Amino acid sequence: MSSHPNEELSSIKSDPLSRRDFLKTMGMVVAGGLLAGCAPKLATLSAPSVTAVTSGTPVLYRPVVALAQAQTYDRKLIRQQMQALFDGLGGVKDILDSGDKAVLKVNLTGGTQYKPKDGEKPTEYHITHPEVVRAVGELLLDAGAKSLYIVESLSDAHSVSEYGYTEIIRSLNATLIDLNQATPYSDFAIVPVEPDHYIYEKLLLNPILKEADCFVSIAKMKPHCSAGVTLSMKNLVGIGPLRYYRRSAGDGNRTSFHGTETGKNTRLPRVIVDLNRARPINLAVIDGVSTIEGGEGPWTIYTKQVKPGVLLAGKNALATDSVAASVMGFDPTSEAPDAPFLQSDNYLNLACAQGLGTNHLNAIDTVGVDPAEVHYPFAACTEW
Repeated sequence: MSSHPNEELSSIKSDPLSRRDFLKTMGMVVAGGLLAGCAPKLATLSAPSVTAVTSGTPVLYRPVVALAQAQTYDRKLIRQQMQALFDGLGGVKDILDSGDKAVLKVNLTGGTQYKPKDGEKPTEYHITHPEVVRAVGELLLDAGAKSLYIVESLSDAHSVSEYGYTEIIRSLNATLIDLNQATPYSDFAIVPVEPDHYIYEKLLLNPILKEADCFVSIAKMKPHCSAGVTLSMKNLVGIGPLRYYRRSAGDGNRTSFHGTETGKNTRLPRVIVDLNRARPINLAVIDGVSTIEGGEGPWTIYTKQVKPGVLLAGKNALATDSVAASVMGFDPTSEAPDAPFLQSDNYLNLACAQGLGTNHLNAIDTVGVDPAEVHYPFAACTEW
C-alpha cells in the first residue's frame, strides 16, 4: 500500500520536524533500547545527531515515570497532583523553553453520539477529563509556554462544548485546532517518518504538529480491542486527518490505519509506531482517575466504568505507557494471545524494537506513588 491513499498528496510539500524537536525527544532514548535488549535502530542515526545528545558515546539512560493518586477530578486536587508529577520528573525546562508553543493532544474519541451505558459522564468513562488538561496547560504556562493549542480530530461539532472543553480553552487562552482540517494553515504538511518506518514512509498532518515546540499527549487509560491498550502513544492515531486515512468516504474511523477486522491485527500497532516517529511526544500524561475496562468506548460490548484513581506522566512515552499497562495488570512485554494483546501485536514491543525507548519495567525508574499501591487489574477487550 502506498504511503498516502490519495495521489494529490504528493503535491504537498514535505516538511520534517526541526532538528531541535527530533533530538530533544529522540536523543535520550538511545540507551532505552540498549538497556532492554531491544533492537536499537535509533543508534544508526548519523554521528552528529547522537553526539549532540550523548557526547559521541551512548549513555545509560533510565526513563522516569511519575505516578500520583487522585480519587476525584476536583480542580484543586488535580492541579496539586499534576504539580507533583511535574516535580517528580524534574520540571519541564528540558522540554519547554520560555516562549515555546505547546500543543496538547487530547482524546475526544467517537463523538457525542456514543453515550456511556449507565449514564456516566463521558469524561469519567472514555474521554480525557478537561480538568487534567486544565492542570497540564496551567503548569506549562507557568513554565514559560507562550501559547497553548488544544488539538484533536473532532468527530462532531458538539464534542468540545458537551465534554466541558469550551471553558477550559477560554481559561487557558488556548487555541482549539481540529486536526481533520488544515485550518488555520493553507494546507496540510507531509511529515516524514524518521529515521525508519513500518507502514507509512510519510504522513499527512496539520502543520501545528510540526511546529509544536513541546508536544503533549494527554490520554485516557483504557484497554483497546485492536491495539491491546490505548495510552499516550495510541492517542496519536487521532492526529491523522480522517478523510485521508479511511478506505471509503463512508467510514467513520481511520480504516486505512486499522487494517483487517478479523484475525490478529498487525497493521494498527505498526501505524502507532509510525505516528510516534512522525510526531514524537515530549510529555506523556495519562488520565486514569476514572475510566473504563473491557474496551475503549461505549461502542464495545463489555465496557464498564472503573476508578483506579491514578495519574501518570513521563518524558518518554513508551516507558510511561509501559508503566501504565503494568498498573492495569498487564505485562507490557507480552504478546498475543496473552492479555491485553488478545487480538493484536504489541505496539510497545514494536516501539522498543524501533529504539523509541524501553517497555521493560526493570529498565524504568518510577517516582511518587509506588506502582504497586495503585495496581488496578483491568479486564481486557475480548469482543467488539
